[in-house]
Amino acid sequence: MYHFLKPILFLLSPEKAHQFTVALLEIPGVAWVLRQIYALKHPALEREVMGLKFHNPVGLAAGFDKNGEHLHAMAALGFSFIEVGTVTPQPQDGNPLPRLFRLPADAALINRMGFNNKGVTALVEQLKKPRPANLIVGGNIGKNKITPNETAVEDYLICFDQLFPYVDYFVVNVSSPNTPNLRELQDKAPLTALLQSLQDRNLARPNPKPLLLKIAPDLTNEQLDDILEIVLQTGINGVIATNTTISREGLNTPASEVERLGMGGLSGAPLRERATEVIAYLRERAHTGMVIIGVGGISSPKDALEKIAAGADLIQIYSGLVYAGPGLIKAINRKFLS
Repeated sequence: MYHFLKPILFLLSPEKAHQFTVALLEIPGVAWVLRQIYALKHPALEREVMGLKFHNPVGLAAGFDKNGEHLHAMAALGFSFIEVGTVTPQPQDGNPLPRLFRLPADAALINRMGFNNKGVTALVEQLKKPRPANLIVGGNIGKNKITPNETAVEDYLICFDQLFPYVDYFVVNVSSPNTPNLRELQDKAPLTALLQSLQDRNLARPNPKPLLLKIAPDLTNEQLDDILEIVLQTGINGVIATNTTISREGLNTPASEVERLGMGGLSGAPLRERATEVIAYLRERAHTGMVIIGVGGISSPKDALEKIAAGADLIQIYSGLVYAGPGLIKAINRKFLS
């Protein structure tokens, strides 16, 4: 089905194609049809990670459903978990259009969305609604663009407190390249302080939620060593590896075209190798029990197995959907069964 729809979608700008796609998914009855086509359940696919039961290892990465408006439709495609956000305390429009670009020659995307979302209050209202059975929902939290790094912890705590009753786990996003100076929060001292503040708030609750850190693929090995130390020191559950990259190395798209598109995070197939390297590096050195969710460049079942073999407990996809379509989810799950 996606084979016929894709050429039409690619006639639209990427952001309009996204809006058109989710509008189609929300047509009454479509989710039921999709579930018959794409959903695959089998006991052998089930995973227990962070004390949560996932009915398969494949999740939807943050950024697709920022405002938690499409949980039923995306669950019908076969995802066992969906990460909503990145959400900020106050609504924000994000960066000016255009801000999302396809690189078909590389099966890649460049985005500089800038945490466009309706704010945490609107997300909470969506998450109060009944959710699909057995769906795990993660909350990816960030800071508003106007909030200085010196007070960023307050933004993260606001999102954490408001989302706590409605999500199953949290992800701290300090690795997007599209909010000015955000990646400075990945430095050891500010990152430790931020994660410790969140973990202290978390552990003060009767039933703490799993807490993960989303990291950039552009970190050096020394920085990855710092991440491992911080995870151990703060007692958070682990990491999501990786976010988009600012690198433009090795692309098939002409350099002049890439330069014309401008700044933003690169995702999709070119990220596959580096994301897998980061996962393998962390797994080899991580303390026992540290969770790694692998994401970056997964566009085939082989890519998914590569992430698991490198040490990921679960995987997430997003850009792969754009190029391979929703059949990718079922194909990956079938591969896990073979």
